[in-house]
Amino acid sequence: MKSRSQDQSLSDSRELDRSFDPLTGNPPSKPIKKTIKQRFLKLLPCCHSGSSPSINQTSETDERELSTVRYRPEGLDHLVQQTNFSKKELQILYRGFKNECPSGAVNEETFKGIYSQFFPLGDSNMYAHFLFEAFDMQNNGAVSFEDFVISLSIILRGSITDKLNWAFNLYDLNKDGCITREEMTDIMHSIYDMMGKYTYPCMKDNAPKDHVESFFQKMDKNNDGVITIEEFLETCKKDENIMQSMHMFDNVI
Repeated sequence: MKSRSQDQSLSDSRELDRSFDPLTGNPPSKPIKKTIKQRFLKLLPCCHSGSSPSINQTSETDERELSTVRYRPEGLDHLVQQTNFSKKELQILYRGFKNECPSGAVNEETFKGIYSQFFPLGDSNMYAHFLFEAFDMQNNGAVSFEDFVISLSIILRGSITDKLNWAFNLYDLNKDGCITREEMTDIMHSIYDMMGKYTYPCMKDNAPKDHVESFFQKMDKNNDGVITIEEFLETCKKDENIMQSMHMFDNVI
């Protein structure tokens, strides 16, 4: 049976994005259809103080439990300095993270299983692999609470430059400071696989390749075959559609 807080969180999430389907750009064909953003919200820990135990009631419990999980998070005060979350928000996020991951960290297979819920009609395995590597800041094969909230802070509340730097790091698969055609091709194939074959309008087989070519024509200013962070930032900041997408998750929590 779902808890009251889970029901409230899902109810709140359904108030968002009723009129827009991000996959097609059209109104959802059915009122109950969940958008990507709604699924994202459902998986996030509930942050509605009215439906959760008070922070004062849970604070001492949190502090005790921090010492019992396998991967002990850094002190909350330190994470307040590293993120754009308040201490109260971090305490609530921690409790939700701990409920999903009692060991204190998420391995790649678990991460892929969670992420697959976003795209049930496609194969999100490869894209989730790339995303996991971006979240795994310590490169140790696990996403800790610290990794989670630092990346989440950037995605939800970071500056435009911070968000773009995070996206560049995601696309730079070998972390050598530039994006190659091969890397972008792998990313594009993983995205199209994740979207599935039942999107509207239907995707053509050469769509990933065409997307990569368009990406490089727009971004590779000196035509040297790679995209640097400087080229990426300059081009993205001049693109209205990209700038709008940077605000997709504003005010989520």
